[in-house]
Amino acid sequence: MSGISKKLMGTTAAGGEALAIEDVFSTYLYTGTSAARTITNDIDLAGEGGLVWLKWRSGVNLVGNQLFTTDLGAGNYLTSNNTSALNTGNTTQLNAFNSDGFSLGNSTEVNYSGDNYASWTFRKAPRFFDVVTYTGDGVAGRQIAHNLGQEVGCIVIKRTDSTGNWPIWHRGAGHNGNGFLNSTQDFVSIYVGYFNSTAPTDSVFTVGVNYDVNASGGTYVAYLFAHDPLGPSGDGSDGLIACGSYTGTGAAGLEVNLGWEPQWFLMKRTDTAGSDWFIFDVMRGFTTDGDRILRANTSDAESDTTAFVPTPTGVKLLGTFSSVNASGGTYIYIAIRRGPMRAPTSGTEVFNDTFQYGEDGKTAGYLGSPADLDIRIDRTGGGSLVRDRLRGDLYLRTQATDAEAGSQSATWDNMTGYFYYSAGTSADTNIIHYVFKRAPGFFDVVAYSGDGVAGRTVPHNLGVAPEMMIVKTRSNISNWAIYHSAIGPTKYLQLPGTQQANTSSQRWNDTSPAADVFTVGNDQDVNTSEWTYIAYLFATLPGVSKVGSYTGNGGGQTIDCGFTTGARFVLIKRVNAAGNWMVFDTARGIVAASDPYLELNTTDAEVTFGDYLDPHPSGFSVLSFTNPPENNCNASGDSYIFLAIA
Repeated sequence: MSGISKKLMGTTAAGGEALAIEDVFSTYLYTGTSAARTITNDIDLAGEGGLVWLKWRSGVNLVGNQLFTTDLGAGNYLTSNNTSALNTGNTTQLNAFNSDGFSLGNSTEVNYSGDNYASWTFRKAPRFFDVVTYTGDGVAGRQIAHNLGQEVGCIVIKRTDSTGNWPIWHRGAGHNGNGFLNSTQDFVSIYVGYFNSTAPTDSVFTVGVNYDVNASGGTYVAYLFAHDPLGPSGDGSDGLIACGSYTGTGAAGLEVNLGWEPQWFLMKRTDTAGSDWFIFDVMRGFTTDGDRILRANTSDAESDTTAFVPTPTGVKLLGTFSSVNASGGTYIYIAIRRGPMRAPTSGTEVFNDTFQYGEDGKTAGYLGSPADLDIRIDRTGGGSLVRDRLRGDLYLRTQATDAEAGSQSATWDNMTGYFYYSAGTSADTNIIHYVFKRAPGFFDVVAYSGDGVAGRTVPHNLGVAPEMMIVKTRSNISNWAIYHSAIGPTKYLQLPGTQQANTSSQRWNDTSPAADVFTVGNDQDVNTSEWTYIAYLFATLPGVSKVGSYTGNGGGQTIDCGFTTGARFVLIKRVNAAGNWMVFDTARGIVAASDPYLELNTTDAEVTFGDYLDPHPSGFSVLSFTNPPENNCNASGDSYIFLAIA
């Protein structure tokens, strides 16, 4: 069974469908308005319960970490960077838990106009997360029930009726070591009796008699995170969360294997004092270009560092500073899987083409949800800029062999799409953006480092075998290498250029990609030792995308992609002879008349004459217009490949 169709057992979403990570976790960023508002993140808090963790990122009104739970009620919160008791009756802060998110009032602490905030929502669910409240009895060995039904990875407790620390038990530190979420202390010197030196089970955890966890008559809340990286299937395809540890090496390149790519990562050094609780997430920036960190134990603003980069199977450490990777240092973490885990059902969920600019010259609102790849092309000439969320602000150019470059003029930390700063402040029809979202069965992005060994396999999370792969070295000058299932793994195509398919075992090692890995040879385009690479992987997803091929007939023919409302994006390349990489889209016009097209392999301006394509509900139709031959889409007997998106 493929990775995109496996289900989580024992947990269900609305309508009885098995849970995926998008049902139980969300990172949602917002800018304060000082007016009541609703945050819609599609997490059912009203019906299922859970935690909303709010953290101020930047602005003028410095605020700490505020944790609101359904168990303690809206308007009541705890602050993880101090020891204060439960703060109650704050109706201007988080004032409602909804079936699709939560509501905020006009408080200056969580919604101050112009300030930036992060919200992390954890829904209660077996095998993922639970919240438990209880009253202390002062008896050592007190057992408290929970509903994880799975190995416990981490427990955080806070006394709510009085001041007190935030004791933590973590499986990576063992049951004889404890820490505090509000402190930089190590796990060795803190009193071990908080959890009675007893490991939790899948149904209960145990506390001692300490004031912070079990004073007679005291009231407490416990947050429990599961450890379930392999998931119900046992192979990692449906695991949601991992709580583990690693030992630092003092050298960049250490990899922590989770079995999947994370979207949220909380970590701390435990063997010595002085290290913060760092929080990383992909929405704020968790990239090959650097990371943006917040701290659970301080009210500090967001800051930049270079510590980790996500991989398809976990994280790789780039930093060597003591807080993340000291030689011999011990570190613990909570990691949450990247989503979505469900395949999309329509092309509009995962792709858009747009000219739209927002205020201050920012493009936004492409998909109404986070985007992962932006191909920006100037219709008047100049070629493309290719950016993806995994690489952050850096860009590549399809019409060039350059290494990646860039500046801070672009950023991905917007919930509605990709911000691109430009001189324009309104619609700019000279610039077209093609925006893609990663999703199982449709599209994936993989960053990897070369090792120079032919036959090297690179993991991915597409969930099916890629049918088209576009690979470029990030660190050096070299061509783009393209795999397409229609020409097979013994051949390759290139950008820039118009070349026909060439034969070589050095690109794909004569090996077709699989549902979990693809294989590269030892050519510099795909796998030189210590060079870094980015790969864009596409597949056919019924009703959403089609990776295919056809043979020209010199007249006209319909290319059936299995769509019902036609293709909105079509990329075509002739492969048995020279041919440009021609791009058509409905934003500029796929019509029963002349069809403007752009070329990925050149800096040429848009071509606006010639009727190459016609719309068709099942996909698109190719016609016989030829001017010049390398721009033919249907020459008799010629072979063509394409990528189409509904």
